[in-house]
Amino acid sequence: MLETIFQFLSYALRIYSFGLIIYIFMSWFPGARESSFGEIMTKLYEPYLEPFRKFIPPLGMIDFSPIVAIIVLQLAGTGIYALYDIIARLVY
Repeated sequence: MLETIFQFLSYALRIYSFGLIIYIFMSWFPGARESSFGEIMTKLYEPYLEPFRKFIPPLGMIDFSPIVAIIVLQLAGTGIYALYDIIARLVY
């Protein structure tokens, strides 16, 4: 049961990461974020990206905050596995 919960969290983070990458690439295509799909993606990913944009200003025309946001998601996934390992050793 515990393993299933942690696997679900891991998969959810992975899917969210892939969606974030798609959302970032949508900025390269004019009008992509104004479509109905783009508006849904904006509602899902802008709240997550906003805190990173507050701390990491863009350098010229390049915004590095999404890269940092992806790295944080990857670290969270690694943290989930580490937390599972710790809990599994305590329980089993």
